Amino acid sequence: MVHLRHGRKDDLPAVLNLIKELAAYEKALDKVENTVKMMEKDGFGKNRVFDFIVAANDSKILGAAIYYFRYSTWKGRSLYLEDLVVTETARGQGIGKRLFEAIMRITIEGNCSGLTWQVLDWNDQAINFYNKYDANYDAEWLNCSLTEKQIRSII
Repeated sequence: MVHLRHGRKDDLPAVLNLIKELAAYEKALDKVENTVKMMEKDGFGKNRVFDFIVAANDSKILGAAIYYFRYSTWKGRSLYLEDLVVTETARGQGIGKRLFEAIMRITIEGNCSGLTWQVLDWNDQAINFYNKYDANYDAEWLNCSLTEKQIRSII
């Protein structure tokens, strides 16, 4: 039987493996620089920056939802879903639905104005999943980023 629970430090190796599985599916495994040690510091250290829930059976983590709270100057407190991933062998069992709906409950319980996330424009499986929830897709805003290396070269 699969149950959802709050993530624990000892879940991090399995969660990082799920993240890598997702990155491989997204053709970006080489972009994953995160480590269990970094996740321990950032998820369980003095200044926590993320939280997560897992879907597990008696012996294995089958899925995870990694999230954090952020602030919008227009809307106030909101929740950002960084990753929602279910291992390939466990897909089609409703685990993603349960994780996503748990994230929606955390959003409401956290007095958030809403929930945001990203999905790759070619990931039809994920898009079809989110369409079941009548998700809004933003065609107006572009994602922007700078790497640490770029920032160091500027400052």
